[in-house]
Amino acid sequence: MKQPLTGILPVAPTPFFDNGAIDPEGMKRVLDCMIDQGVDAICILANYSEQFLLSDEERAILTRVSLEHVAGRVPVIVTISHFANDITVRRAVEAQAQGAAMVMMMPPYHGVGLVPPEHAVFGQFKAVSDAISIPIMVQDAPLSGVPLGVPLLVRMAQEIENVSYFKIEVPFAADKLAALIEAGGKDIIGPFDGEEAVTLLADLDAGCTGTMTSALQPEKIAPIVRDYRAGNIDAALDQWRLCLPLINHENRQCGLRAAKVVMKEGGVIGSDHVRAPLQPLSPRTRDRLLQLSRELDVIALRWGK
Repeated sequence: MKQPLTGILPVAPTPFFDNGAIDPEGMKRVLDCMIDQGVDAICILANYSEQFLLSDEERAILTRVSLEHVAGRVPVIVTISHFANDITVRRAVEAQAQGAAMVMMMPPYHGVGLVPPEHAVFGQFKAVSDAISIPIMVQDAPLSGVPLGVPLLVRMAQEIENVSYFKIEVPFAADKLAALIEAGGKDIIGPFDGEEAVTLLADLDAGCTGTMTSALQPEKIAPIVRDYRAGNIDAALDQWRLCLPLINHENRQCGLRAAKVVMKEGGVIGSDHVRAPLQPLSPRTRDRLLQLSRELDVIALRWGK
């Protein structure tokens, strides 16, 4: 990438058949739908892709299918998180070799009893950077349970060559983004937020340059980022108010299941199956999700019809 990546970088859901097997053809349709949503990049194999429920063989298939099918139409970010340094490095090398524009990784984590010290966290990111030449996005999320203080993140940006993008989705994300941008300066190339953009306005106020949402309504959220960064704050606020009910319902009630339910309803994929121990949405929650999605006329709800 010659220019810094900004805008909206949604996470692609992983489609399964009703029997739980991965659906590679459905994956291609998901990617095509997302490109038609006008995204600036696509992230695969993230938490909202159910990456923690995929085998290594399935990951390899989905990586190959996704990168071959997108074929450079938009940048693809491949999530490579793992507790083991060697596996994380191998995933990064394989992703770059197949055409990934960026990799994203959480710090190594495996429950509260196995939280590595700062030097080990730094060491894993350094090992990945030494093995590749594409940018690394640090995912700072509560799921890991590994604290990533601003001084550590700034040190990583300054001392690890390819660490330059940051997805901040912890409580009080705006304050952390502001502190990171102030302390890191030019080394913080891509400060992003996450959590389905539920804190997007505050995070834009803090200086973030983009958001990593789900694939539910990126075409509706993208104008918020673009208008805000162009100085059209009133337009951004108006669009934020329009999107917020669906953002909130997804973030607080649905999680990763929302995009799959809407994409099934819209004919993008044939099943909204999630792998156990995850459970389907209740009919009550699903009905509200579809109502709010229809009110916004989201692309995913009509793309395959």
